[in-house]
Amino acid sequence: MQRRDFLAMTGLSLGGLMVPSFLGKAIAAEQLQSTLDVAFKKRLADAALAAARQAGATYCDVRIGRYLRQFVITREDKVQNVVNTESTGAGIRVIANGAWGFAATNTLTAEGVASAARQAAAIAKANSKTQTAPVQLAKAPGFGEVSWKTPIKKNAMDVPIKDKVDLLLGVNAAAINAGADFVNSMMFLVNEQKYFASTDGSYIDQDVHRIWVPMTVTAIDKASGKFRTRDGLSAPMGLGYEYLDGDAGQKFTSPNGVINYGLSYDMKEDAIAAARQARAKLTAPSVKPGKYDLVLDPSHTWLTIHESVGHPLELDRVLGYEANYAGTSFATLDKREQRFQYGSELVNLFADKTQPGSLGAVGYDDEGVKTKRWDLVSAGKLVDYQTIRDQAHILGKTESDGCCYADSWSSVQFQRMANVSLAAGKTKLSVADMVKNVENGIYIIGDGSFSIDQQRYNAQFGGQLFYEIKNGKITQQIEDVAYQIRTPEFWNACTAVCDERDYRLGGSFFDGKGQPGQVSAVSHGSSTARFNGINVINTARSLG
Repeated sequence: MQRRDFLAMTGLSLGGLMVPSFLGKAIAAEQLQSTLDVAFKKRLADAALAAARQAGATYCDVRIGRYLRQFVITREDKVQNVVNTESTGAGIRVIANGAWGFAATNTLTAEGVASAARQAAAIAKANSKTQTAPVQLAKAPGFGEVSWKTPIKKNAMDVPIKDKVDLLLGVNAAAINAGADFVNSMMFLVNEQKYFASTDGSYIDQDVHRIWVPMTVTAIDKASGKFRTRDGLSAPMGLGYEYLDGDAGQKFTSPNGVINYGLSYDMKEDAIAAARQARAKLTAPSVKPGKYDLVLDPSHTWLTIHESVGHPLELDRVLGYEANYAGTSFATLDKREQRFQYGSELVNLFADKTQPGSLGAVGYDDEGVKTKRWDLVSAGKLVDYQTIRDQAHILGKTESDGCCYADSWSSVQFQRMANVSLAAGKTKLSVADMVKNVENGIYIIGDGSFSIDQQRYNAQFGGQLFYEIKNGKITQQIEDVAYQIRTPEFWNACTAVCDERDYRLGGSFFDGKGQPGQVSAVSHGSSTARFNGINVINTARSLG
């Protein structure tokens, strides 16, 4: 989670029953289990499509959405808040006179959506008076009446709140008993019930589920007042409540015994480890600044991928159309034409909106485009970007990449990051074997604070756990580590990537973009990777 999103979400713990307006209205937990009838949604969509055509629209799409969220927030032995929210309505987007128009309504009647469609057409016609070129919309096939669901085994919304509270409070107690002084644990659940219809002939019903259980464990040296924290090593996932089953087959144990997790998470086990590791941080020696070979666990690498690959290869940032939340991009169009050397030959970065368990997995995007996988960087060379229907012609494409998204029925859909990942190495390689060849390095687990410039070129990343590597062996835990990169130099320093046995997903549950701001959820996968000669700084040093 980004800092700004963390502040917004954790503010829920202080507000009693107050709910931020962008989440919708507070509802009873039982209402999280209901759905809107598909036939009802189709009738509304047809009314909106007909009204848009009558108002002069040459294209129209209708999104009828029911967005459900549940947050359970605890600290030590107390429940700080339980929030259930619903937001339901329709967003209607049209092209009229070659320009876009958008309007939304929460009046879910035939006349309500028809009125919004007419308003969208009027806005499009007004926009056309100042538009210099008409919208060029890539063709998309009509799929008729189809549906897609996140392949969950257990709907988290059906699980009683008592069970969720008992889990979190049990996790907190386990951390305290293992030596923690404070612990916060949370559960974030999202269910997006989305219906899309368009004049292309698609009627798409989707049921999307996501889950995240972040926690922060704090240990204090009472003599000095010094404290250290360790965040949980869970990843937000596009899964159901089964993610919390603690499947032993989805545990990944590092050469020094640290346990990471794949498609299943043992929260209590991680809390106990977090308490012990946070306390160990209090006495861990501070890193000596200098050049190191870095061995980066997937629980860490996801954020580096997100910031230095995912965002700079969004076409709207490349073109300068989008600059909110850390700017545009250094990866300009000429670099694709030149097959710019983004990374070493081992670096293969791809976008994928179909990956099972990922946050961004859907059957169709919010423009009715069937999702897919495609390459962004192949054998180190920049080959493509992320595009949507009205951008495709800029790259000479005939179709969208299927990465258009809106975080609400009341928000207009626009280009959002797909799941962008580093492909696993093709040669058999374990983490232990990778470490054997490192003479002077640092093994980094978990994500931490970061900073990046307005071109996504210069950046700095921290982490959760840091271990010294000397002469092929992981030795002691160290502290105060952050590394500095220039994006292409960093990815060209990649000298090894573990094979697919180590491949795991990390991700962002609340990734911000746009103005007005919207959030999306996106995963980033990788296996453990090695980067040679990276500059490491000491974050505790004083220059005074």
